[in-house]
Amino acid sequence: MNDWPEAWSDDNRGGRYGHGSASAQPEGARVMRQVRRGPAVPPGQDAYGSGVPQQQSYVNGGADDAYDSGYNTGQVYGTPGGGGPGGPDDPYDPRPRPNWGRRIKWTAITLVTLLVAVTVGTYFWADSKLNRDVDLSKVIDRPEAGEGTNYLIVGSDSRAGMSEEEKKKLHTGSAEGNRTDSMMILHTGDNGPTLISLPRDSDVEIPTFVGSESGKTYPGTGRHVKLNAAYAEDGPELLVRTVEFNTGLHIDHYVEIGFAGFADIVDSVGGVEIEIPKGGMKDTKSGADFEAGKQTLNGEQALAFVRTRYALAGSDLDRTKNQQKFLAALANQTATPSTVLNPFKLYPTMSAGLGTLVVDKDMSLWDLTDMFWAMKGVTGGDGKSMNMPISGSSGGNLVWDEAKVKTLVSQLNNDEKVTVSGN
Repeated sequence: MNDWPEAWSDDNRGGRYGHGSASAQPEGARVMRQVRRGPAVPPGQDAYGSGVPQQQSYVNGGADDAYDSGYNTGQVYGTPGGGGPGGPDDPYDPRPRPNWGRRIKWTAITLVTLLVAVTVGTYFWADSKLNRDVDLSKVIDRPEAGEGTNYLIVGSDSRAGMSEEEKKKLHTGSAEGNRTDSMMILHTGDNGPTLISLPRDSDVEIPTFVGSESGKTYPGTGRHVKLNAAYAEDGPELLVRTVEFNTGLHIDHYVEIGFAGFADIVDSVGGVEIEIPKGGMKDTKSGADFEAGKQTLNGEQALAFVRTRYALAGSDLDRTKNQQKFLAALANQTATPSTVLNPFKLYPTMSAGLGTLVVDKDMSLWDLTDMFWAMKGVTGGDGKSMNMPISGSSGGNLVWDEAKVKTLVSQLNNDEKVTVSGN
């Protein structure tokens, strides 16, 4: 009896062993990995000496010398000398080594670019602050320019833009018009700077000039006035014309600062240290009230100090010496690292100074810097400060010593060392 399903019988199950095979022989053994005991077979041969590809061989249950997973030597993934992820030889490591040379190069380039941008920006900002209102091309019959550079520095009593409260605080009064409280010639050249004060009461002749506003020509009549009257009559252009006519010295640049601007500059640098002479200084007209000794003056006090003359034995001559002394100290204070390297101090100082200066149309920031460092040089002993030589007085005006002035001007024009002494 056949228990197999229909059409199935021992006869039609084919010659297979198992699964209904009718063959008494088992099917061929499945090929399996050879596990051999004993010595390893030489490369290129199998166990029977045939030339087949070498197979992994396991001797005594372990890997032979031709294979090392890394675990036998303790060199696992990520360890020194290992070939796993994170190792030095891993071609798939997603974290490349930092290129410090490249980083340093680009950091340096960025810093230099930033520095250049700030410097250029500061230059154009500062240049835009200057008030180039004085046109020296209007000055006629000018002497030939000599060696070096000559600046005419003027401290005016201009009260423009000041409130009544500020005028009272600074003891400026409310007089109309413009006058000059101080005038100086600063010469810069190869033999050090020379700072020469021109007393406001100096006796000078008003020459033929062209009006700065009217354009009309006003013939000279030999009229003598105090030097500060030239400024009051027709402003900076006539003052330059008068100084050049009476000295024979060519003025290259003009710089002027008013009361308020002067006080603002002093305050912006945190005050200026000055030595008050023995006996102190007190002047109700200027507001000066100082004890003797070294002290730091703020803007209001500084303005009183440079304007004081009635409390001084030499009146205007002593005042010009104090003005030189203070301006040189101010330049020295402004050039300190605490000001230059501190942007929170440098920019307010530049803004206060540049915004209140009146200069000639040809004045550049480089010229202004040259003037500034020359002023500092006078304080440092690299230059000389003096008053214009005086021989006497006439009608209350101070008369210049013609012989000394001629020698002084010749030395300046030739950029020679100044040997002339002033009062």
